[in-house]
Amino acid sequence: MFHKSKTVFVSQLLFVFILIGVFLTLMMLLHNKHYLLFSFMVLLCSILPAYWKFEKQPLKTQTMMFVAILVALAVAGRVPFAALPSIQAASFVIIVGGISMGPELGFVTGSTTALVSNMFMGQGPWTPWQMFAWGLMGLTAGLIGTTKLRKNLLFMVLFGGAWGFFFGWIMDLWFALQYVSPLSIKGFILAFANSALFDLYHALSNIVLITLLYQPWEKLFARLDRKYQFLPTKK
Repeated sequence: MFHKSKTVFVSQLLFVFILIGVFLTLMMLLHNKHYLLFSFMVLLCSILPAYWKFEKQPLKTQTMMFVAILVALAVAGRVPFAALPSIQAASFVIIVGGISMGPELGFVTGSTTALVSNMFMGQGPWTPWQMFAWGLMGLTAGLIGTTKLRKNLLFMVLFGGAWGFFFGWIMDLWFALQYVSPLSIKGFILAFANSALFDLYHALSNIVLITLLYQPWEKLFARLDRKYQFLPTKK
C-alpha cells in the first residue's frame, strides 16, 4: 500500500513538472508575453499535488490560515531586503514551512511566496521561474520533513546552503535560455558564473538563518501542529 501511494505521488509530481515545463517553454516561445497568465498557470500546477492529497479529506480552516501566515512571513522576509540581492529570509521560511507542512503544502507556500512578493518588487517573466524554484524548495523540504533528518541541524544547514545555489541555477537556466544567443556551452558557463556571487550570498543567508533560528522555529511549528492537527493524516 505504501509503495503504491509512493508510486502515485511520484507519477503526479512528474505530471505537474511536465505541465510547468510546457508553460515555461510556451512563455519563452511567446517572447515573455502574458507572463502573468503563465504565473497563475504555474500557481495552479503547484496546487494540484495538495488538491490530490486532500481530495477526500479537505484541509481545515486552520491549515489554510497557517499556510497564508507562512506566505506572509516569507514575503515579509524578502521585501525589506530588496536592496541586498539574494539576502533575505524568504527561503528560510519556505524551508521550515515545508518541513512542517509536508511536500504538497510546501510546494504551494514556495510558489505563492514568489508571486505575492513580486507584487511589491515587480512582476516579470522571471516570476514563473521563481515560483517553480521556490516551490521546488518547499517540496523537497517537505520530503525531508517526513524523515528523521529534519532533526539534524547540520544536515538542514547543508540543505539550506545547497538550495541557495540550486535556486540561482534555476534562474540562471532561464536567463541563458532566454537571453544567450546563440546558445553554447560557453554562454551557459558565463551565465552561471556571473551569478555565482549572488548565489553564494543566498546560500550564506540560508546557512546563518537556519543555524540561528531553525531549531526554535521547527519546535514551535511542531507544537502548533500537535495542537491544531494541520495534517491529521500525517504519521
